[in-house]
Amino acid sequence: MNRRNTRPPGERQRQRTKSGESQSVLGRLTDQESSIVLRTLLERHKPLREEAEKLATEIVNTPCCEDIASAVADAVTSLDIQDLNGRAGATRYGYTEPTEAAWQLLEEAVEDFLADMKRRAELGLTDAAIAMCRGIVTGLYATRSIASDGPLGWAPDFPAEEAGHAVSEVLRSVPEESREAIRARLVDALTTDVPDWAEMLTRAASEED
Repeated sequence: MNRRNTRPPGERQRQRTKSGESQSVLGRLTDQESSIVLRTLLERHKPLREEAEKLATEIVNTPCCEDIASAVADAVTSLDIQDLNGRAGATRYGYTEPTEAAWQLLEEAVEDFLADMKRRAELGLTDAAIAMCRGIVTGLYATRSIASDGPLGWAPDFPAEEAGHAVSEVLRSVPEESREAIRARLVDALTTDVPDWAEMLTRAASEED
């Protein structure tokens, strides 16, 4: 018995559609290739640029504070003793103390978040920059009392000091003419977000000048 065409016509059509979708080149592009396609498309079709600019602004200007905080906390607490041992000790360049290695690892874990925060501030997306800063600070705040035999255990002051650094950096990056208003908004928000650090962060916000 020939069983090749026993499926109903509708089902065969759906199967062909799914197969066609799986073969779509667009759906299989890498991030870099997708970026090239977008740039080329905008160069060839100028009217699309305005719409793309609006969409890009919407995306970049709406970070979720809670998601950022969670990602920062995960990045800091995911470092363990093996990471520390891989950085500390004798190397071809000399000897690295465990405390120094711990600070290096923790700073590297947060540096991409800080760079993204500054990028948004420099683009004039103040609300997004403030949300990023609040997310970074509250993420660090969540790690302040976590017991760890990894880098965090060797650098217990890192969460508070890095939070102060984040506040200083975002204020350095925003337009000078609106800095005082942004400073007031940020300090007010962080006083609610992280009350135990309110005084320290208020000082950090005043030291960026």
